[in-house]
Amino acid sequence: MKTLDVVAATLLVVGGLNWGLVGFFGFDLVATLFGGQGAALSKIVYSLVGLGAIYQGLSWKAIQGRWAMRPARA
Repeated sequence: MKTLDVVAATLLVVGGLNWGLVGFFGFDLVATLFGGQGAALSKIVYSLVGLGAIYQGLSWKAIQGRWAMRPARA
């Protein structure tokens, strides 16, 4: 599950950076890279970012438990 956590977190960073670019500069990097907002690849990326956000939101407590630093046993 940690792999899925990392993938979802990476997607959220990508989405956050893209929205930051849109907000500050009016530049949609995903659309630029994948052929416009209506292009199939852009829609896939947007959808994956959304799914990553849903996963993170619904799994927040479980993710905290998986990534908690526990003292090593002697």
